[in-house]
Amino acid sequence: MKKVTYYLLAIFIIIFIVLVAMIRKDVPVEELKAQYANEDSKFMKIDGMDVHYRDEGKGTPLVLIHGIGSSLNTWDGWEEHLQGSFRIIRLDLPGFGLTGPHANHDYSIEFYVTFMKTFLDNLKIDSCYMAGNSLGGYITWNVAAAYPNLVKRIILIDAAGYPFSPDATPFVFKLVQSPIAPLLKNVTPRFLVAQIINQVYGDDSKVTDEVIDRYYHQILREGNRDAFLDLARNIQFTQYEKLKSINTPALILWGGKDTWVKPICGKRFDNDLPHSELIMYPSAGHIPMEEIPEQTAHDAKRFLLGDLINFGENVN
Repeated sequence: MKKVTYYLLAIFIIIFIVLVAMIRKDVPVEELKAQYANEDSKFMKIDGMDVHYRDEGKGTPLVLIHGIGSSLNTWDGWEEHLQGSFRIIRLDLPGFGLTGPHANHDYSIEFYVTFMKTFLDNLKIDSCYMAGNSLGGYITWNVAAAYPNLVKRIILIDAAGYPFSPDATPFVFKLVQSPIAPLLKNVTPRFLVAQIINQVYGDDSKVTDEVIDRYYHQILREGNRDAFLDLARNIQFTQYEKLKSINTPALILWGGKDTWVKPICGKRFDNDLPHSELIMYPSAGHIPMEEIPEQTAHDAKRFLLGDLINFGENVN
């Protein structure tokens, strides 16, 4: 019996040492600004936050909203391909990137919708196009529902909005929703972040060290891990019935290899939205605008500058 006790104790000590070795400290935002803010970066004061955003190009405003755990950098490829046709506005949402946490720890969809309206009002934008990925897609269609005269066309890219089925909930969400999550929140080694990024790419050979470092460094921004826990543990996808009342023209872009929000959800959005077109990319994952920026930006441009329905086609 003593041998078994000693054996279990040794295992516990080893696990404890390994976990401690994987703990990463918060990184001050000023340190990250040196690497991830540039000459086009601007900061807007909202609710005590310095909201990091970029406003580039000319034309009709196209507002780009990233997904959970990401930042405005996920749209770098779209900015490159679309800047000549639109005024590209992208931002780090509260809780992410250089913007960091909200003082009241409010990451409800109601908060994000109100936040986006305040952000656009401060930029004196009363009419725009809007595109969002994952959480950003969830925010996008909720903004369109709340302010139909503000958003003229929407693009939903592997958007959230329908409840996860128990067998389809991503592992990272199961982990952060577990009772031990607060104890493990600072256990974020780079290899774990790399594994998650490999999951959201359809072709993980496209995952470069630069991509991993970008996600890894900005996750470590002071307050962001607490914000991630707050959001992932409390957000509820319960408002999808309102999709049927959204008359805003919608383009739905989806990665056929998305393991986080299954392709069936793209088809469900297409069925529920009254005026929509669905394009499926069989080889892409959860963030096709980052994985295949040229193709997705091309399809987005055709939608925003051309006809709504019956122009899309499935591509490899």
